[in-house]
Amino acid sequence: MLFFQLTWESFRFAITALKSNLTRTILSLLGVTVGIFAIIAVFTLVDSLEEKIKSSFAFLGTNVMRVDRFPFASGPQDYPWWKYFQRPPGTFAEYKFLEQRLKNAEGVTISASATATIQAGSNSFQGTALTGIAYTYQDVYEVALEEGRYFSESEINASRNLIIIGKKIATTLFPNQPAIGKEVKIKGMKFTVIGIFEEEGEGFLELPSKDEACLIPFGAFNKMYYTGRNGLEPTIAAKGKDTDVGLVALENEMTGLMRAKRGLKPTQENNFSLNKTEFIQNAIGSIFDVISVAGWVIGGFSILVGGFGIANIMFVSVRERTNIIGIQKSLGAKNYFILFQFLFEAVCLSLIGGGTGILLVFMLSFVQLGSLDLILSFENIILGLGVSSIIGVVAGIVPATLAARMDPVEAIRTA
Repeated sequence: MLFFQLTWESFRFAITALKSNLTRTILSLLGVTVGIFAIIAVFTLVDSLEEKIKSSFAFLGTNVMRVDRFPFASGPQDYPWWKYFQRPPGTFAEYKFLEQRLKNAEGVTISASATATIQAGSNSFQGTALTGIAYTYQDVYEVALEEGRYFSESEINASRNLIIIGKKIATTLFPNQPAIGKEVKIKGMKFTVIGIFEEEGEGFLELPSKDEACLIPFGAFNKMYYTGRNGLEPTIAAKGKDTDVGLVALENEMTGLMRAKRGLKPTQENNFSLNKTEFIQNAIGSIFDVISVAGWVIGGFSILVGGFGIANIMFVSVRERTNIIGIQKSLGAKNYFILFQFLFEAVCLSLIGGGTGILLVFMLSFVQLGSLDLILSFENIILGLGVSSIIGVVAGIVPATLAARMDPVEAIRTA
């Protein structure tokens, strides 16, 4: 109990000392404020930007492996680029082959996309991302609907002229009226609206948004567009199981099945690429890791200056209160009591500066930056306060130790 009582008294002494030299206190914490603001602002911007970009790539799906002609990652340096163009695109027959045989997948689907203009009466929407899909599309990709329903399997197999449209398309073509059940035209063909996607918001970096997307049966898509070599290339995709870390089992199984379907001999190389959609997110994460390091460097110099400022003020404070330290020690004050006084003062200085910096970042998060929303995360708040505490301890430990080791007689004689 005595230890806690003395610790509390040390804390009170520190607060009193800070209040008695308010101007000096404010000037001392400015360096830490700027440093913490720089670091947390950069981290907040990086985290928000990374999250926004990754969410913009959500249309690629998560835990998904695609069959493509080209790899997402760069292939061997000596691999002739023209060989990629000679590879055959995926086919509907290959999709059915994989769907029937894949055991390490939650679902397999095929889709093909094109940019189209969709019309309804005198209204039209240009640049819509029109995608023809198989019924299993919902097993691989998320299809969140605000209104209406998804296709039935019989409707997909019969290539019915039905369509699911984005929220922006619905409000453009059918302002102030329901879109479900209405007819739209694409390349002269009529489609009945059966569903509307949940509103997603504006896409970042001009990446596709479901607000401007449409889904139709794969067969209906083939009536309007030629798919295959020299046409629009369909994409076969499989969703891996959660227990398959890194999709290793799925990749091995898909490789074997694709080689078998295409009749490749053991000595022949693959004429396809299996791409994990996580590759893009990992690549984005690696880029932002570098930016985060830059943030540490930028803010680190400011914090270093702030730390030196606090250390300097603490040395001055020790010198000014030498006589008081001697009196306290002569009355029985323990070394740790004196140590805690100055250490708490340094930490409080640093925490106030860090808290002010975090508050400035929080205020910055209300600034409108187009489609980018700045979000100050709890982790970044804890990081800022943690760094501030460490700076306070490092800056105050030496002055506090010198004060704690003073000889009481010599200290009292100091005027």
